[in-house]
Amino acid sequence: MRTVNIHEAKTHLSRLIEAAMKGESFIIAKAGRPMVRVSPITAPEETQKRRLGFLAGQIRVPEDFDRMGQDEVISLFDGPA
Repeated sequence: MRTVNIHEAKTHLSRLIEAAMKGESFIIAKAGRPMVRVSPITAPEETQKRRLGFLAGQIRVPEDFDRMGQDEVISLFDGPA
């Protein structure tokens, strides 16, 4: 990873940002001591799509799913029956 001093970073900031946007991270140093790392902020690319339905056919939802635990939930609100 490339290291640049603060003066060089201020002088060539636009050029360094362009390089970082292309994936070339760099470190800014003060008196030779690394201070910060600059890397691009990566947002999900449009090619990365949500994979809806990727577990289709691999799981089964029971017929009584919406009634599962019904008695326990009612007892939590109303007390034991």
